[in-house]
Amino acid sequence: MANLAEYERYMRYLCERLGHADRHAGFAEYSRGLMLPIERKSVEPLAAHTDPWHVRAKHQSLRHVVAKSDRSDEAVLGGVREWVSPALKLKDECFWIVDDTGFPKKGKHSVGVARQYCGQLGKQDNCQVAVSLSLASSRGSLPVAWRLYLPEEWASDPPRRKKAGVPTAVKFQTKPQIALAQIRAAKATGVPVGVVLVDAGYGNDTAFRESLKQMGLRYCVGVQASTSVWPPGVEPLPPRPKKSTGRPRKLLRRGRGHRPCSVKELAIGLPTRTWREVTWRQGTNTKLRSRFAAVRVRAASRDYWRTTLREEQWLLIEWPGGETEPIKYCLSTLPANTSLKSLVAKTMTRWRIESDYQELKQEFGLSHYEGRGWRGFHHHATLCIAAYGFLLSQRLKGGGDKKNCAQPKASLLPEGYTPRGSRKNAASRSRLHCDAALPVRSRRCSAARPMSVLRTAVGEAKFVRQ
Repeated sequence: MANLAEYERYMRYLCERLGHADRHAGFAEYSRGLMLPIERKSVEPLAAHTDPWHVRAKHQSLRHVVAKSDRSDEAVLGGVREWVSPALKLKDECFWIVDDTGFPKKGKHSVGVARQYCGQLGKQDNCQVAVSLSLASSRGSLPVAWRLYLPEEWASDPPRRKKAGVPTAVKFQTKPQIALAQIRAAKATGVPVGVVLVDAGYGNDTAFRESLKQMGLRYCVGVQASTSVWPPGVEPLPPRPKKSTGRPRKLLRRGRGHRPCSVKELAIGLPTRTWREVTWRQGTNTKLRSRFAAVRVRAASRDYWRTTLREEQWLLIEWPGGETEPIKYCLSTLPANTSLKSLVAKTMTRWRIESDYQELKQEFGLSHYEGRGWRGFHHHATLCIAAYGFLLSQRLKGGGDKKNCAQPKASLLPEGYTPRGSRKNAASRSRLHCDAALPVRSRRCSAARPMSVLRTAVGEAKFVRQ
């Protein structure tokens, strides 16, 4: 009963941020359904498994919770963060991880859908893309901000915006601009300040890096091989001497022997003694290690329009043995006395957001929402993160091992249950239909409780896999 009491306390804590009391029961039901081990977690299967004897009524109730209810997703995510943060032990170390994830879609009516790069597919395709900010430590990570990327073709199309319920305040923003807004909001709400970790999709943006510096945040950001830097010992020339007439010249210059190079050129020219084998963590089957080098450089992007030198920062390069050239480059503003091992370990912490996305999609149905509107897309994601946050906190309190987390059981479906949209006389396809009924049980039997996870001790059952 300890888990049940803790879950109810968690729900009361989050429901304080929902506003009207009528929203509380549906919010808790939807969150509980997302923790069930069922294959599909859109509204219809959730209704069928949370209340199998009143599927139609429950379907309408849950649909209102996710697609119609007017509540603040930011307030709910703030509550999830406050609940989970103590277990993450952010005072020891803290990271802010920015990334985006794609949701493949058919058609053109779902909000934000367009032909764009989808990380899940590894190519350009029809999809939605959302940008997130995660709070992380060595113990785990949790998304604390979530925003759909609205392509320019959507942002500039009033009829489509109105039909999908896009708020008038939402304008077109690039993904780095969305990420910066999330970071500023997190900083304003007093979230523990951490080292910002991003991949090259964001790190290549000079304005993004400069904005982080202006906010006083340290970062480790991926960059492309073509990124230009000033190698050690080479700097821009000072401004030209003042002429007898006219204003004094203030801009830095480039000249013979004073030109930047790409990070790839710099890496290839480094002496052999610069490279070291570094192990940064224990993987699933073996220790993770690779060959790295780190040198102090200055970023060179458009510095001929600057009057002062940029500060030195680390350039971290990964060149595994057996590869013909380096595979990853990272710029970091960590202190100059940071060791290579620490620099590698902090930079590689970014893998945690990939783990978040995988678990949220596979175990909590993040990609299963079937609605088309702006509000429903964000409400569903918030509910998924709320469910994930509770089980993450339970996992960390139980020692941090996923094997020690309990697995909830899905309720049995009533005899004759037919998923919405299926023909009543259709042939059975239980092996293919993702919403197929489970084995038949009599109406005389007492209803199975859907959340055995709340009645099972943390160390008695498995929950998720890595």
